[in-house]
Amino acid sequence: MVNERDVSKLLSSALLIGAGQVFYSASQLIERIVVARLLTTDAYGEVSIGLALLTFVTTLGLVGVRDGVPRFMSRYDDETNERGAWVTGVLIAGVATVVLTAILLFGTGYLSDLLFDRPDSELLVLLFVLCIPFTVGLELAVAGIRGRENTLYRTYTRDLLYPTARLLFLAGFLLAGFGIHAAAMAYLVGAILSCVLACVLLNRLVSLVGEVQLHVRELLVFSAPLVFATVLSNMLTRTDTLMLGYFRPSHEVGLYSAAFPLASGMLLVLSSFGFMYLPLASRLDADDERSEVESIYELTTKWVFIITFPLFLTFVVFPGDVLDIVFGEGYREAGLALSILAIGFFTSAMFGRNRETLSALGFTAAIMAANGLAFLVNIVLNLILIPRYGYMGAAVTSMLSFVTLNLVVYAILRLKYGISPFSRWSARTFVVLPAILFPIAFVLKGMLTLTVLTFPVFLVGIGLASVVIVSVTGCLQPADRIPISLLEQRLDVTIPFVRRYLPEPA
Repeated sequence: MVNERDVSKLLSSALLIGAGQVFYSASQLIERIVVARLLTTDAYGEVSIGLALLTFVTTLGLVGVRDGVPRFMSRYDDETNERGAWVTGVLIAGVATVVLTAILLFGTGYLSDLLFDRPDSELLVLLFVLCIPFTVGLELAVAGIRGRENTLYRTYTRDLLYPTARLLFLAGFLLAGFGIHAAAMAYLVGAILSCVLACVLLNRLVSLVGEVQLHVRELLVFSAPLVFATVLSNMLTRTDTLMLGYFRPSHEVGLYSAAFPLASGMLLVLSSFGFMYLPLASRLDADDERSEVESIYELTTKWVFIITFPLFLTFVVFPGDVLDIVFGEGYREAGLALSILAIGFFTSAMFGRNRETLSALGFTAAIMAANGLAFLVNIVLNLILIPRYGYMGAAVTSMLSFVTLNLVVYAILRLKYGISPFSRWSARTFVVLPAILFPIAFVLKGMLTLTVLTFPVFLVGIGLASVVIVSVTGCLQPADRIPISLLEQRLDVTIPFVRRYLPEPA
């Protein structure tokens, strides 16, 4: 039985986070479009390599405490322990970040020669390395905000200020003639401003000055497997770009870096649920309400699938049109790569917040093992496929790696805890929507070319069709009254058609 209060809280958070994530992702996409259109494909590829390096080292510097801090903060009721959990995370991640940043500062020339083609790339590397401590600081402050289950402050800092500052400074630096270095400079300024604001807002939730009870051992035991798990997970999304930069020309990196962020955008809905999901599931597990964790996991996974499906279908059936609309005609040739990547990322929507569920239950070693296996598949296949097939080989590798990761985590949850994201309603949804809508979409492909005007119309049409199909084919369950009621309340409307097909609670 689903607890309405917990689900409503999670969905309310997801709506706010989702709105912020849409803004964040749109800003990030605009950044890429600006760089891709104003600079050459080679330059865009090199900026993408720099961003991959920044993301990878930031993840390494956080040493797994980004999930550990909110998990432990949500289990305490007093400020001494809450503050202590956050300070512990800052100390652990701070030491790691300082060491990594220092090493990279001395190795900028080597990295420039290894991964980049342009003679002025060393300054680009240096600027991205300087971003690392401030990006880590922002993530740590947001982790503390997450631990207090506050969605609004995270939205202000990470989803609004950070991308807005980056975009504005990117435009300013490009107009000032800084060229390829403008993106790194914009990330640096944006990270500094956002980190400062996030710390100020966190201080409103829990005073950052005062008595602390450190939890070094507990946080290290919990986070140690996540160090490897999160690094390996991040490398699943970044190794392809870095290895492409090593084996192939920057032009191919640019093509791949156009398809990849579009495909990864399908995780927007899934990530919207993630911010509140981990502390909520952790608190329920601490209260010995594991069945409630499974019920929420099942319900949210089904709705993530439904909401994400229209974008997945569009990327698979009309990939060339989408790339042309967003990045320009020169990127259309990466259409097949976009379709392949979309399949891989969509498996994450099908399996829901599986790794966060394992984290909430405290089984972080399993996450490390699953990510390790997926990363091994990624590395081996990249070494085989990228030299021969270039960015297409990278796309196939990425897709197979995500499928492997999600299947392994699903098996662990199922076998160890008896938890699955698949209820009879969600299983029916997963079969019915593709079976009905994909044949229709392929017929339309021969009659329709998506443009800037028809693309959003097509997405909305597929979305409405998905809701109708889910309603009339018996995919709705009694617990769906909760998200529908919340949506009606937020939009101040009544949704009579869907309610007609909602079964009564048992």
